Amino acid sequence: MTDKKKTVSADEGNPLGTLVNLWPYMWPHGRSDLKRRVVWATFYLVLAKFVLLGVPYFFKWSTDALNGKMDAVGLLPAFLLGAVALIIAYNLVRIVQAGLNQLRDALFASVGQHAVRQLAFKTFVHMHRLSLRFHLERKTGGLSRIIERGTKGIETIVRFTILNSVPTLLEFALTAAIFWWGYGFSYLFVTAVTVGLYLWFTVKASDWRISIRRDMNNSDTEANTKAIDSLLNYETVKYFGNEEMEARRFDDAMARYEISATRIWTSLGWLNFGQAVIFGIGMAVMMVMSGLAVQRGEQTIGDFVFVNALLMQLSMPLNFIGFVYREIRQGLTDIEQMFDLLEIDAEVKDTDSAKDLAIANGSITFKDVHFAYDANRPILKGLSFEVPAGKTVAVVGPSGAGKSTISRLLYRFYDVQQGEILIDGQNIRDVTQKSLRNAIGMVPQDTVLFNDTIAYNIRYGRLEATDRDVEAAAEIAQIGTFIRNLPDGFKTMVGERGLKLSGGEKQRVAIARTILKAPPILILDEATSALDTTTEREIQAALDVVSKNRTTLVIAHRLSTVINADEIIVVKDGTIAERGTHQALLDQNGLYASMWNRQREATLAEEHLRQVRESDDMGIIMRLPPAT
Repeated sequence: MTDKKKTVSADEGNPLGTLVNLWPYMWPHGRSDLKRRVVWATFYLVLAKFVLLGVPYFFKWSTDALNGKMDAVGLLPAFLLGAVALIIAYNLVRIVQAGLNQLRDALFASVGQHAVRQLAFKTFVHMHRLSLRFHLERKTGGLSRIIERGTKGIETIVRFTILNSVPTLLEFALTAAIFWWGYGFSYLFVTAVTVGLYLWFTVKASDWRISIRRDMNNSDTEANTKAIDSLLNYETVKYFGNEEMEARRFDDAMARYEISATRIWTSLGWLNFGQAVIFGIGMAVMMVMSGLAVQRGEQTIGDFVFVNALLMQLSMPLNFIGFVYREIRQGLTDIEQMFDLLEIDAEVKDTDSAKDLAIANGSITFKDVHFAYDANRPILKGLSFEVPAGKTVAVVGPSGAGKSTISRLLYRFYDVQQGEILIDGQNIRDVTQKSLRNAIGMVPQDTVLFNDTIAYNIRYGRLEATDRDVEAAAEIAQIGTFIRNLPDGFKTMVGERGLKLSGGEKQRVAIARTILKAPPILILDEATSALDTTTEREIQAALDVVSKNRTTLVIAHRLSTVINADEIIVVKDGTIAERGTHQALLDQNGLYASMWNRQREATLAEEHLRQVRESDDMGIIMRLPPAT
């Protein structure tokens, strides 16, 4: 169900293809200011290369002037013929060239950062479009690391392909032309062989290092995943005293990262040494050729230093080409997983003709619904029922019967494989997901809050809500008094996943959030099953207020919470085993009655145990000696 698009991707290792894919972000539509920056940056880029080629010429002329060979600089104006003037001009040209490079970088900075921002934004939005199945199978720590490395890799590719590859190629061409025109074909030949061997070695060595980089990235991702997973489950780690085991798991992953990172730096040393050897030999050959020519009187000392200066100048872009190639290849390695993410199609998508859901009454209808997470294990097998507008229907049944799957299908986290789900007669596959989810409010069993204030978490139900609206929703959810008694009130931070609040407090925040959303349809997915009996009764009272006059679907484990439902549907093995009101189902003396009796016995036993404990505590208190 993940269809790969036929685009050039990073795993093909094609820098040109990647540049083609990135071009719309570097030449952004509707941003004429950024386009102008690209044009001016390109102009200064080319100008800087022409100015740079003047540097070795001024060095040559300065040397000849100091050596008494003023006739060798006859092309220059008279005021520049002095040795001191030539030395000053030599350094001035270097300053101008450096300034042009910095101006180029400054102009292009906003273009590159805009590309990074847009691609990071696109990836973030795409992550939210992907199906629930994708996120259940992914590890959050590893996913965040992939995006982090990918955005850095994008910046590397954008900057190096535009700001360095093109000007370096231009400099190669101009340098070759100068050698050929000024010194003959032999100098051009040695230059071409040196550059060719240099680039061949760089490409081969860098390709070898890519696999090492990939291993290092995998180890880095694994270590980060383990760290985040362990910290998110801090309490569980403490419950079982497994701090040492978690530390060992993290250290094992970091040990693999250490080995790969060491190999990366070692291989880089060999790469740099090989490049130095190849260029050193080429440079030695050309300087010997020039030295012999000086001895024969065919060249001046200025020509000798010119060849040396031009070669030294050429070594910088050559070395940088190696660096650029390595960085681009490593950048491609870093973003290949990010590109893979962008190429994953969302499992649930709006059709081209999808319209907004039009809510009239809010009735829900399941028609012969079949669904399976895995084709070999069907969950729902032809489920059919209706939740009339403004009524409450409860779905109960043993664990694994498919109760929570019903709410996920109604929210369209998954699409049914057969059958239909209708809201006011509209197939939810024919309406936009946004309008569908805007019409439904959810109070889940496990409420996870954002690490922000209580007010932020309540306002999440309706972002434009006023402070008064937030406070009113908290009052209806029976949490207003609790919040006002906190030192920071509604500005109290709830902590990671809301861990600073109790289970009942988190559920009340979730209820307040749903109240603020004010949806016509409400889903209560085992909203009180994780709470104690007393808290459950308090939360249930708040839920009764919320669900009044709303179409409500209740997914319940505790049957005591659904006795007032207009209809109770008992699901077993993906089909409806029984249906009716609470009393009617008890009269049938079937599966529902059996479940009710077991839960009632457990509740009575729990109540009896609580009374015994309270009685024992009172007896201990009565036997204590009087205070003196």
